[in-house]
Amino acid sequence: MLSIARGELIQIFRNRSVLINSFVVPVAISAFFIHRHEVFAAIGSLGYIAAIIVFTVSAFGLYTSAVTTLASRRQNLFLKRLRSTAAGDAGILAGLVLPVTALSLVQVTAILVVLGSVTGAPDDIGLLVVATLATAAMMVALGLATAGLTNSPEHAQVTTLPVSLGTIAVATWVGITGTEELTLLKRLLPGGSATELAVNAWNGGVAVTDSLLLLAPTLAWVVVAVALAAKLFRWEPRR
Repeated sequence: MLSIARGELIQIFRNRSVLINSFVVPVAISAFFIHRHEVFAAIGSLGYIAAIIVFTVSAFGLYTSAVTTLASRRQNLFLKRLRSTAAGDAGILAGLVLPVTALSLVQVTAILVVLGSVTGAPDDIGLLVVATLATAAMMVALGLATAGLTNSPEHAQVTTLPVSLGTIAVATWVGITGTEELTLLKRLLPGGSATELAVNAWNGGVAVTDSLLLLAPTLAWVVVAVALAAKLFRWEPRR
């Protein structure tokens, strides 16, 4: 797995389009929110800004890049060749998505540190870490499922739009309006409970035990996405 991940990391830094999607776009959007943090804090809260940063990096830097990577490796038959090695299916997939996952986590950590230095530290750093990791797990799982419907890297620009834009829209909705109304719907939508968890972690004022219950819907989406990936994922291009 580690040798696959090492080779994939090298490929990432050689691919300009992946670098732009993984680094430039999320950083630019996050920098805009941090620069105008007073405006967005008035609209929602500082926790809302933190949640948007987490989902922007996870949607564009992690999810989209994972789908593009898997589609590309399938198209050039690299996936098929890997299956002829001693590596198992789970190890192959883990090795391919590990680099983009690690880079995204480093990136979101760095951006949140900048946000904290500008606005003040979050109320519960540990809870924020949990929210970030849960979001990353959900987006990776959704990426595996989406990759099964994606024929090529170019096709990924279309197939990733519903989830990437949808999760950011849900994060915006929940981050601005809260969950006092339509509570169940907001928490069950992909990204809703993770957004509330991130907001609680940054703003405080909510018991940790109550916030941790919000992990359940996010982890449920992980299970659903993995089940879909098991049915939809293909190792060779369609003939």
